[in-house]
This record gives sequence, C-alpha cells and structure tokens, in this order.
Amino acid sequence: MNILWDLDGTLFDTYPKLMASFQKLAGKQINEDELIRWLKKDSKQAFKHYGISEDKRQEYQKIDLQFKDEDKKPFPFVEDVLKMADKNIIVTHRFRKSTLRLLKHWKMDHYFQEIVCPEEDGFPRKPHVASYAYVHDKYGIDLVIGDRALDIIPAKALGIPTCLFQNENEEADFHLSSYKDFPQVLDGLSMLKSNR
Repeated sequence: MNILWDLDGTLFDTYPKLMASFQKLAGKQINEDELIRWLKKDSKQAFKHYGISEDKRQEYQKIDLQFKDEDKKPFPFVEDVLKMADKNIIVTHRFRKSTLRLLKHWKMDHYFQEIVCPEEDGFPRKPHVASYAYVHDKYGIDLVIGDRALDIIPAKALGIPTCLFQNENEEADFHLSSYKDFPQVLDGLSMLKSNR
C-alpha cells in the first residue's frame, strides 16, 4: 500500500505554531477558533480574509521556522501507519527545508520515498491535480490522507481513495480522529477494492 500524505495537521500537530506565526504576521490577536477554520480551508484564503498580502508568504514561513521543532509533535500512532505502508510520499505547501528539518528532528525522514513541495517543484498549489498526478503516476497511490478539503480534491479527481484526519466537515471515503483506528480504514479500503 502506497500512501500520499499532507504534512501540517495530518502527520504533525503544527496548527498551534502556524496560528502563532499567522498572528505575528497579522500583528494582531485573532480569534483562534475562527483562524483555524480559515487555515483549514487554505492559508491563501486566510491571507485574503485577514487582508494580508501574498507577498508576505515567505515571511510567514520564516516566522514558523523560528519555532522549535520539538513543539510540533507527530500525532499519536501515526508512525504505526507509516510502518504499515510500502511507500509514503508527502505533498506539502511547507518549504522543503522546514519539512526536512521537522522530519529529521523526529527521526521520521526514513519513512518517506519522496517529498513534493508544489511551488518549489514547479507544480501549482493544491488543490490543483498536477502534483498528485505526478506522484500517482510514479508510485501508484492507494490512499491519500489529509486534514483539509484541498488535500483530497486532487485525489478524488484522480479516483484515489481519500481519508480526512480530524475533519468531519468534508466528504471523504474515510474519516479518522485517531491513527489508532487506521485498521478500520484498511478494512474499508479492502471493501472499496472488492466493489470495483
């Protein structure tokens, strides 16, 4: 089984630090429940909603780099799922440098065959299908796991089964609130394959 993963909010609980970065960039206190709803849609939409220029995106990512990686923890039981897969690939809007630093800090870099950062690798940002099509053609992806609609929209377009993590608000083939329940997703995948 080959899995395509999102990183922020899917592999790692990075939202508290992403929200702190965003508030620092905005220069004001923003209601956290509202902010996380916007960030879960897409940081681009959050920038627009709060009147922050897209020109500040690199500054946003630099602020995030200042936070310690030990404060951005992997979700419980996620390594159990990574070990079950034959191949794991990440497609993330995060910069490659910060992605690799985070993975190396938690000694998780060895789980991944490839990391695709669409903007750095010449692909349009998610939910455009291009980066997923590249990964699917190369590895034959069996499941896409993300925490936002934009993580699963390209998978749906390619006919790849989808799983949303800690997000019941969007339509996906599977929903997980904890990775300890991943065996239920495996059972569901088997049923999906047998019905095709």
